[in-house]
Amino acid sequence: MATTAGRPSRQARVSRPRAARVTPSLVAGVLLLAMALVLLVSASPPQARPDARWQAFLPPSFDRILVGPHGGAVWQGLIPNRAAPLLHRPSLVYLPPRLDPGRRYPVLYLLHGMPGSPYSYVRGLRLATVADGLIFRRALRPLIIVMPVAGKDGRYDGEWTSGWEDFVVHDVVPWVDARLPTIPLPRARILAGMSAGGYGAADIALRHPALFGTVESWSGYFHPLHDGSLAHATSMQLDAHDPSILLERVGGTLRRDGVRFFLSSGTTGDRRLAAQARLFAASLRRFHLRVQLLLRPGGHTHRFWRAQLPSALRFAAPPQPTLGGRSAP
Repeated sequence: MATTAGRPSRQARVSRPRAARVTPSLVAGVLLLAMALVLLVSASPPQARPDARWQAFLPPSFDRILVGPHGGAVWQGLIPNRAAPLLHRPSLVYLPPRLDPGRRYPVLYLLHGMPGSPYSYVRGLRLATVADGLIFRRALRPLIIVMPVAGKDGRYDGEWTSGWEDFVVHDVVPWVDARLPTIPLPRARILAGMSAGGYGAADIALRHPALFGTVESWSGYFHPLHDGSLAHATSMQLDAHDPSILLERVGGTLRRDGVRFFLSSGTTGDRRLAAQARLFAASLRRFHLRVQLLLRPGGHTHRFWRAQLPSALRFAAPPQPTLGGRSAP
């Protein structure tokens, strides 16, 4: 660098950075930005923490895999299956936030589609986020949600119908009532499912009419398909698993016990199942059963099931009346 008498040249003096001037407007701008950041942080919900007391109810083999925005948690683990003791595919359990150790909770049992897994509810439908939000806003009664696995690749090696039915009725429900703080009564048990799981929910509930007080079928069908586990079924076997035929046999019992039904289907990409839902809803009403039929644009997709999920959950466990700001007993 060229210099004169030991001093920097004119070019060097010009290129030297000049100190920034601090003006009142600059100070005001910085203060406004800081205030905006403080407001943004304070408005953001705090990081939810799962309630550690739930760990006292679940076996040590269960692992927490997800925490909802308000502290509800999803756990995965094995529910013993007497018919398939070597089955090592985990089931999932959602436990609600703000646990009250002295309280009992209703249970929603969710059957997945075929092929499929319980993770479709957690990943595809974002169940924990939706349930946590509804419970936080008191639009949903706090509840336990159990998502049992159906078996290898969503099937029980050709015995899906009877295998899943036996697992849910004889293993899952007793296991849940024995370990978790449930209300062990039909009125507090809800059986639901999507797609083939929706058919399974209607089939199992009508074959065991004293076990569940609410039945939900999301894009399910109401006549058994002659494929899968029923590919070689006789007419008598098909009739034994046909919700439309079963309803004629147990409709009076369902009315006496006040069993409720929620049916949903897309109307643009799932017209055939929407038509079946309409007909089955009409059959339920003939027995003076309470039924909510939700038909809206959509197809046989997770997008539709996510859209109808809040309505399905609220029907399953509507919020209890409040007395002086507190939930009624």
